[in-house]
Amino acid sequence: MNGSVNPVPFRIRSLAIPVYLPTLLFAVGQGAVIPVLPLYALELGATPAVAGLLVALRGIGTMAFDIPAGVMVARLGERWAMLSATGVLFLVAVGIALAPGPLALAPLVFVMGCTWAVWMLARLSYATDVSPIDQRGRVLSLIGGSNRIGNFAGPFVGAAAAAIIGIDAAFYLQALLALAAATLIFAVVREPAGTDGTPEPHHPSVLAVLSEHRGVFATAGLASLAIQVLRSSRQALIPLWGDRIGLDAAQVSVIFGLSSALDMTLFYPVGIIMDRWGRKFAGVPCLLLMSLGTLAIPFTESYAALLAASLVTGFGNGLGSGINMTLGADFAPPSSRGEFLGVWRLITDLGTAGGPLLVSAIIGAGSLAAAAAATGGIGLAGAAVLVLLVPEPLRRAPRPAAGPAPGA
Repeated sequence: MNGSVNPVPFRIRSLAIPVYLPTLLFAVGQGAVIPVLPLYALELGATPAVAGLLVALRGIGTMAFDIPAGVMVARLGERWAMLSATGVLFLVAVGIALAPGPLALAPLVFVMGCTWAVWMLARLSYATDVSPIDQRGRVLSLIGGSNRIGNFAGPFVGAAAAAIIGIDAAFYLQALLALAAATLIFAVVREPAGTDGTPEPHHPSVLAVLSEHRGVFATAGLASLAIQVLRSSRQALIPLWGDRIGLDAAQVSVIFGLSSALDMTLFYPVGIIMDRWGRKFAGVPCLLLMSLGTLAIPFTESYAALLAASLVTGFGNGLGSGINMTLGADFAPPSSRGEFLGVWRLITDLGTAGGPLLVSAIIGAGSLAAAAAATGGIGLAGAAVLVLLVPEPLRRAPRPAAGPAPGA
């Protein structure tokens, strides 16, 4: 015996309290308010156009703050960044519930999007710090699964609160859930081993990080952007095509619900696939199946056929649970992780915002079928890039993890 202490092996369950439970609370709160936000704006006197703009402001706030969020995480550390995001979200949610009119909602909804950017990036950076590369796929796919479950349950919880108390109850619920998440983070999360929570003496600029890692952003980033374009585009393509073939809103909702249910069942098996065989074994089938399902949409002429195409896209989307986070975490350099992940998040968020815009533009210039074909083509191109140009991150030499989540 030499008296040395062996490090405690990492266990995924050590992240249940510091990561997965706050993620679930945050996602339920977001899911509760997103569907009621435009209705709340209308109740306060907004026009439908203004209500739509308010919904868009949340996504704009997220994209606008992706890179500042990365800088913030690099300077403050993951714990304080997460605490700041949840604390500000609490104030914003209460402010929205007390807003006197629609004009007051605009800055608050924008800041809500900013808090989402900080939260997502800080949580990703923290999970990357504490998890070894050979378990990272499961760690991050579970985060993706927690988001999916929370976003699925949130609208039902928010609807129940609105029915019992009033439409502003969803925002008070979000504030309470943000406060609960902040309490958990404050009590349990500590800076990963090897850091003291103080900022590093030097951080590279975002432009320097973008220049140094431009090859990764142009290849792996492009594949991740293609995944997000497919994910967001299907939310427009499926309802529009359903309407074209004569389906009503209830039938389209059932199609989405079944596709989402299939999607949610896959997140942990996908994590195992990523950790055992590699990230490409999840990312490439994700892109191919979502592309094939999207390309099949214009050939459907019945409820059953559109449901089948939607289930294919849902299955493909499920195979991509956590893939963008995992690729970003794998390629992020430890010395500039915050800045790198800020750029990475901006790329994926551009895909999320750009998908519906692309569909709209192509429909205006051509047809709905052409929009589906273009979107599917982007997915196939992304799959080719991932296969041919992106090195398999799991095959790279792993670096030591910081150990289990301290305090968990």
